[in-house]
Amino acid sequence: MSSSFFRQIDPPQRMLMGPGPINAHPRVLRAMSADMLGQFDPEMTEYMNETMALYRQIFMTQNQWTFLVDGTARAGIEAALVSLVEPGDKILLVRAGRFGLLLSEIAERIGATICSLDLPWGEVATLAQIEDALKTHKPKVFACIHGDTSTTMAQPLDGVGALCRKYGVLSYTDVTATLGGMPVRTDAWGIDVVSGGLQKCMAGPPGSAPITISDRAAEHIMARRHVEAGIRAEGVHNGSRARILSNYFDLAMVMDYWSEKRLNHHTEATTMLYGAREAARIALEEGLEARFARHVQASSCLIAGLRAMNLRLFGNDAHRMSNVTGIWIPDGVDGEAIRTRMRDDFGIEIGTAFGPLAGRVWRIGTMGYNAVKHKVLLTLGALEACLAAQGHALPRGAAVDAALADWP
Repeated sequence: MSSSFFRQIDPPQRMLMGPGPINAHPRVLRAMSADMLGQFDPEMTEYMNETMALYRQIFMTQNQWTFLVDGTARAGIEAALVSLVEPGDKILLVRAGRFGLLLSEIAERIGATICSLDLPWGEVATLAQIEDALKTHKPKVFACIHGDTSTTMAQPLDGVGALCRKYGVLSYTDVTATLGGMPVRTDAWGIDVVSGGLQKCMAGPPGSAPITISDRAAEHIMARRHVEAGIRAEGVHNGSRARILSNYFDLAMVMDYWSEKRLNHHTEATTMLYGAREAARIALEEGLEARFARHVQASSCLIAGLRAMNLRLFGNDAHRMSNVTGIWIPDGVDGEAIRTRMRDDFGIEIGTAFGPLAGRVWRIGTMGYNAVKHKVLLTLGALEACLAAQGHALPRGAAVDAALADWP
C-alpha cells in the first residue's frame, strides 16, 4: 500500500461540549510539540520534579508522592487499586453509576472480595451510609468516584477520609472528571490515594493520570515492593507483603522511578509530561478558586438556558457537578438525531449516556478551556435550533437570553 494512500491527519474542527474529552488548551498542545529528552537527562528529571510540585498544588496536598502515571485516567485507577489491594482483600465500593461499576470491575480482576454500597444512578452516599458499610464489612480499602460523569453527580467527600482512618481503612477516590474544575481537597478530606486525568477540566489530552499518595498509603504500597530482577540494585530488599500483580502499574516501582533513585522502571511519556506540566501551570496561573468559580458560572449559565427551553435536568441540584449537566431527552425527540445534527451543522459535540440512562439523557460538559460564555451560548443556540428543526415546541430565543442574563 502506498504511503500516500492515507491523507495527512487534518481533523474537522469540533467544539467538544460533552462529558470529555474536551478541547485541549492551545498552550498545552504547543508544550507537547517540544523536542524529546532522554529520560535521565538533568533537564528531564527537573521537569519531573517541577511536575510533582505543580500537582501538589492542584491536588491541594503536601503529599511527597504526587506524580504522573503514564496512561489515560483509567491507568491511574488501575495502578491505585492493584497497588493497594491484595488478592482476597475486602474492598468497599460506592456504586452509583458507570464508573463506580468500573472500580468493581477492576477490583474483581485483582481478586478482591467486593463489598458494595449500591445506590440508584444519580444518588450519592451519605456519611452515615458509608460509616454503616465500613462497620458492617470491615474492608481493607474504601473506594469511590468523586464526580461520576455518567450521572453528573458529585459524591461529597468531606469527612470520608476521617471515617476511613477511624476504622483503619485505606481510602481511594477517582477525580478524573473534577480535577481542575471542582475543589479536590486531598489533605482536608484525608483521602489516602487520589488519581485523575487531563482530558476534562485540566484541558489537556487523555494519556496521563496525575496521582497523589499519602505517607500512610505509601508505606502500605512499599511493603509490597518487589523490584524486577533486571533493574534491582545490590542491597535492595523487597517488601514483606504480596507482590503487586501488575508490573507496569506497580506504584512501588513507579514511585522509585520518580524519586531520587530514578529506578529505570519504564520510559516516561515525555510528550505527555510536557502537556501535564503545562496544564497545571495554566490552572495555577488562573488561580484554583477563580477557576472553580468559572466552572460554576459556566454551568449556571448553561442550566439557566436549558430551563428556559423547558428542558428537565437529570439529578439533584444539591449534588450536581459544576462541570457536567444531564438533560432528560424530551418525549418524542430522537436524541441521537439531535446529537448528529449538532455535530454536522454546528460542529458541536454533546454526550449521550450509559446503562439505565442510555437513550434517555444528554450530557453537556462545561469544562476547562470550554467553560466560557461564548461556547455555552453557542451550544444552547445550536441545541435550540436542532430541537426546533425536529418539530419540538419551545420558546425561541429564550435559552440564549436566559444564559446571558445569568452571566454577570
